[in-house]
Amino acid sequence: MSTASAPGPSARAAEMRERRRKKWLAVRIAVADFTVRSPARLTLGAFLLAITLFTSLLAAPFSSATGEATALHDALFTAVSAVCVTGLTTVSTAVHWSFAGQLIMLIATFMGGLGILTLASIMSLAVSRKLGVRAKLMAQNSMNSSGASALGEVSSLLRIVILTAISLQAVIALFLIPRFYMLGESVLSSIWHGIFYAVSAFNNAGFTPHSDGLVPYETDLWILGPLMAGVFTGSLGFPVIMVLLAHKFNIKKWNLHTKLTMLTTTILLFAGSFLWTVFEWANPKTIGGLSLSDKIVHGFFASTMTRSGGFNLVDQNDIHQVTVLLTDALMFAGGGSASTAGGIKVTTIAVMFLAILAEVRGDTDTKAFGRQIPQGTMRVAISVVAMGASLVMVATGALVTIDESVGFSRALFESISAFATVGLSTGVSQELPPAGKYVLSALMFAGRIGSITLASALTMRHRNTLFRLPEERPLIG
Repeated sequence: MSTASAPGPSARAAEMRERRRKKWLAVRIAVADFTVRSPARLTLGAFLLAITLFTSLLAAPFSSATGEATALHDALFTAVSAVCVTGLTTVSTAVHWSFAGQLIMLIATFMGGLGILTLASIMSLAVSRKLGVRAKLMAQNSMNSSGASALGEVSSLLRIVILTAISLQAVIALFLIPRFYMLGESVLSSIWHGIFYAVSAFNNAGFTPHSDGLVPYETDLWILGPLMAGVFTGSLGFPVIMVLLAHKFNIKKWNLHTKLTMLTTTILLFAGSFLWTVFEWANPKTIGGLSLSDKIVHGFFASTMTRSGGFNLVDQNDIHQVTVLLTDALMFAGGGSASTAGGIKVTTIAVMFLAILAEVRGDTDTKAFGRQIPQGTMRVAISVVAMGASLVMVATGALVTIDESVGFSRALFESISAFATVGLSTGVSQELPPAGKYVLSALMFAGRIGSITLASALTMRHRNTLFRLPEERPLIG
């Protein structure tokens, strides 16, 4: 009776490789399925993982200039501020952190600046190696790329986003590096400061590697110009940047999102600049003693930075109270969707304004640039505004409760700055006890991922109802 011969070593090795391949394929399918089904959880997990990693790195002794371990609340706060591209600090970036610490902050800022939706799509692509149809549709919808990219080109679009971000930051750095060198810095210092400011500006972070910030350069357009251009470009959002690169200033080919973003951003920029300059015109603590041209530069710089940039040329404690109110409003507004800016987004403001305008006119539909805006979009806009206002209100109350000495106005300013990931500060972040720093850390995290995740989740939710209830209009107002 013959018996079957046992498989040879090569056959067993091939069988083991096949088993490993099938197991890895199953894992990839499971992760990809989770990515598609739960983009909000993926985003939340990715940011929490990044924050945990950078917190541990910043808490290590090698990250501080003194070689001592940094307190957990300061390391966590800085990590959250960097990953969420906010710019608020509890310790001096230039004094407290070593070169390694500043480099870690820079990497965290760059990663956070890629954006939540872009990061989620990239992670899905990295895991599955190939986006499925549903994932491509989701990424395409989140980046508003239906007019610029076909369904099968979303994967390529994600790579273009990364290359475009790196290229724009490199251009900003090339403008800044020669100027720092001309001002007396060494070659290595000029290169480092140029790169640091470029990444910080484009990603709307507002971190400064100089102990006295940008105050020494308050009249130097060679430095202020590139910084304003970087913050403005980063605040537009990748969907708008893609359209501008494809169609330049041929407005007829712009999609509705680009038109609303550019129009609202321009209005807020010039209106904010005019009002800020008028309010601070005679203030001797800010721009009262400057020339006309320098006052105008300060006004444009302040208007650009208050909507998420975070850089400042004047002490926020020295501005008039009416200017504080204006700054609060501009910070809460923020920048463009899917951008490095925060806030409730300019398109949200545009949609809300158009809905109010339609109601005043008695129109049943909300229209803009020959297009009708769906009712669902307006409901999402209302949800984003309500959530943002609620978070700011709760955080402000918590800060005042933790430390009454900060006062309501300063607590509100700091809360809006944290939620909108702006980074402007009156010094409250440094004055608060650890409990207050944890509150602001949570607010920065919620502000960075909350509104976008909520908007995406609500936009993707769609239920078909089999019947409709009878209408009845309650009294409003």
